[in-house]
Amino acid sequence: MTTLVIAEHDNAELKASTLHALTAARQIGVPVHVFIAGFGATLVASAAANLEGVAKVLHADAEHLAAHLAENLEPTLVAVAQQYSHLIFPATAFGKNVAPRVAARLAVSQISDITAVVSADTFERPIYAGNAIATVQSADAVKVLTIRVSSFEACKVDAGTNAPIERVEAEPDRELSSLVNRKLTKLERPELTAAKVIVSGGRGLGSEEQYKAILEPLADRLEAALGASRAAVDAGFVPNDYQVGQTGKIVAPDVYIAVGISGAIQHLAGMKDSKAIIAVNKDAEAPIFSVADYGLVGDLFEVVPELVNRLT
Repeated sequence: MTTLVIAEHDNAELKASTLHALTAARQIGVPVHVFIAGFGATLVASAAANLEGVAKVLHADAEHLAAHLAENLEPTLVAVAQQYSHLIFPATAFGKNVAPRVAARLAVSQISDITAVVSADTFERPIYAGNAIATVQSADAVKVLTIRVSSFEACKVDAGTNAPIERVEAEPDRELSSLVNRKLTKLERPELTAAKVIVSGGRGLGSEEQYKAILEPLADRLEAALGASRAAVDAGFVPNDYQVGQTGKIVAPDVYIAVGISGAIQHLAGMKDSKAIIAVNKDAEAPIFSVADYGLVGDLFEVVPELVNRLT
């Protein structure tokens, strides 16, 4: 039984999601191999070879793999999949794009958003917006899984494993899709899914101007990432990139500060695994207090500025 982790990267460096997926893979069983597909990604393959617990790196290098499109990755992945009992993808936009196509070609069922490994064929995953946990057992010869990144610790980087790197021949370009354009959001703050501290705001902030005026000073003091509820995003306070929740980003920072967020079930599903949750809301009955470790009932327009002053 050998497990293959499909790495997420930008052809220059590994994404943090790969480190968490590797931890999940090691819980399933060893040995663990890592699959690097891209163009000019030699440094990525070298970095993967030194991740904790990696026994081998498979490296497919071709120009049509540069954009990591599912239509181009799938043929090469399927060609090597029969050697493995498990294919592990991070449950990110990358993994959610590629994994279903690979599972379909292998004629197996995908198991999505794994939060715990029970055994090599049995896994836990949330359902009903995280209100229940389903235990799923698979009898498929090749198990295709996506891993909820926030549920597993990152593996050690530069572990000195120096695993061998094996060149894999890339399958030809199917010419079914091509990357036309990519717009990258440049952040001055930590990336939301990787931040150790997150300050999130909800509709209670009232406007984009108030969101910035109230939350940015607090985030600056804490060197935190900024997040938001879906209601705040829908109201135009912040871009979609800020959204935390079932239809946004799943996060599990050391500290999550929810300001003016009532705590709809969809939002709780995206942040309730945070190690410490601090809530500020004027409604003492707000659902956010049911998951908060520390709650303060009060006017956020008074409480947050006072907190910033105390942190100065």
